[in-house]
Amino acid sequence: MRQILPFEFANKRAKTMNKKIKFSNNDIIGNNHRIYNGDCIDVLEKLSKKSVDLIFADPPYNLQLKNELYRPNHTKVDGVDDAWDKFSSNETYDEFTKNWLKKCREVMKDDATIWVIGSYHNIFRVGKIMMDLGFWILNDVQWHKTNPMPNFRGVRFTNATETLIWAKKSENQKKYTFNYQVMKQLNGGKQMTSVWQIPLCAGHERIKGKDGKKAHSTQKPEELLKRVILSSSSENDLVLDPFSGSGTTVAVAKKLGRKAIGIEKEQKYIKITKIRIDSINENDFCNLRLKEPEKKVLQRVSMQELLKKNYIQVGQILWTKDKKHSAVILQDGNIKNGVGAGSIHKIGAKIRELESCNGWNFWCSENDNKLEYIDNYRVKYREKEL
Repeated sequence: MRQILPFEFANKRAKTMNKKIKFSNNDIIGNNHRIYNGDCIDVLEKLSKKSVDLIFADPPYNLQLKNELYRPNHTKVDGVDDAWDKFSSNETYDEFTKNWLKKCREVMKDDATIWVIGSYHNIFRVGKIMMDLGFWILNDVQWHKTNPMPNFRGVRFTNATETLIWAKKSENQKKYTFNYQVMKQLNGGKQMTSVWQIPLCAGHERIKGKDGKKAHSTQKPEELLKRVILSSSSENDLVLDPFSGSGTTVAVAKKLGRKAIGIEKEQKYIKITKIRIDSINENDFCNLRLKEPEKKVLQRVSMQELLKKNYIQVGQILWTKDKKHSAVILQDGNIKNGVGAGSIHKIGAKIRELESCNGWNFWCSENDNKLEYIDNYRVKYREKEL
């Protein structure tokens, strides 16, 4: 049975799908966004391997609530008591978690990352399973809700946080997207920390049904997804949400110029998502699409080139910053001192008893009784010669 290409036309692929997975016109929401009706494990099985750039997963919390909760005024708290959050045991939940995470790992590109959000009820179980499967955790981010639901019984601290685990596929994965400068820009020019203060979804952002009640019990605020997607993906990347719910991930992905796939079991949420996505005009949100500035690639400059242009001279003495060690520049651009002859990096590493050393910021030249790093010669060379 062949796999689904991420944006293959729905009618052509329907015959290849498991009968448990229902497809309809709701699969198609514009050219670059899809919402699939079905069990996430079944749908993930059909997606192309190594096709996804970023995953955001908001799995069932496994709350195991036994009693209804009431406010002091005797009104019932509209919490999470949906059928999709109920599991017969922790072991059943763990097996479910292991299975969907394995399938997510298969569809992730080799440079992809995954975010998983949860409460204290489930996130520690999820984190252990992720580590057991080989995922490598990069950060745990605390979503600090600035308007949390109070603890009405007064028997615990007010639960004001949820945890997001950000991970790459394996410890050995060398490349992944992290838009560091974009996050600084969102944080007023300061490094973004792992504590995000964002209010719960409320007001006009909270989607409600015809009865006036919230349409989805765990709808996430768009600001949360904005940070996740902007930090860990680029424009036109493919974002996957295996538990799409009310469609926040797909909606924010569209606003930020990303492609997106959502998977959702319940048809009522797919209808909500379709209306939500259709109402978004991508051109209205171009100002949100912050980009990581291109890194300036400096042309390499060698000691030989500096010698050739007389920025340094054969026989010139170089010093360490503390003046405890010195070396002389040789004709071939290497240097020599008591530990031997070699490059500025090799001799610096020997002196420091390290495997490597950046000689440009280790060795100094003395001018007018002042020591300055020889990297300054490279700066002057680039300014005048390149």
